[in-house]
Amino acid sequence: MRRLLAMTVAMLLAASSAQAQVTVNVPDSTAPWLGFMNVFELPENGGGFVFGSGWGTADLVTEFDDANNKLTFSPNTIGDPNEFWYQNTTGMAPDPVNPGGPGQRGNKSMEANLYIEVNDDSLAGQMVTFEGNILSDTYTDAHQGFIFIRDFAPDYSSSNDTIVPISGAGPFSISLMTDPGLGRHVQYGFRSVGENVWVTDTAPFGNFMVGTIPEPATLSLLGFGAVALLRRRR
Repeated sequence: MRRLLAMTVAMLLAASSAQAQVTVNVPDSTAPWLGFMNVFELPENGGGFVFGSGWGTADLVTEFDDANNKLTFSPNTIGDPNEFWYQNTTGMAPDPVNPGGPGQRGNKSMEANLYIEVNDDSLAGQMVTFEGNILSDTYTDAHQGFIFIRDFAPDYSSSNDTIVPISGAGPFSISLMTDPGLGRHVQYGFRSVGENVWVTDTAPFGNFMVGTIPEPATLSLLGFGAVALLRRRR
């Protein structure tokens, strides 16, 4: 009898886990946002990967406006005028080795990622849904915004991804069934891809704006009916 009860409990818990869904909304600036930048050569230079590293969220050129529940994502800017980052496209740079300045074209493609990462296994084996609202999208063809959920292996060597391009204003909802293995890293957030731009030249390239909520991220867990039934029977 005890063995049968144990098997029944295990089956109910497994069914509950399989049916659970986690809905994550876009939080405000008080949430534990992280930043990561991947740098590539321009497509005409082969598009090869150059480096990737953690960046401060402000360095990603993101701005939270909590009073109006708004997050703005703009093209990435680099203050270093070195030729690694900029080209002498105007032909007017007094120092060819450091040509960066107004009007000069960027020399790298930047993939700026702003995200929240969950490492406590609470999202393992769950259908994770990330929801929010794109208030506006004025990026030109030089840049593209994305929404993503990524489920990384414990050593970050591989990932399962849902990555969707932003294509105008309106509500969004994307989902990913995460791996049930432990020790994984689930990330959800936004990405901006395009050439680096001198800080005074960003306006013509546009931006995208996301509606946030006035409190930290909210997780709504559904599908616990079987567990509740188990507790009542006990």
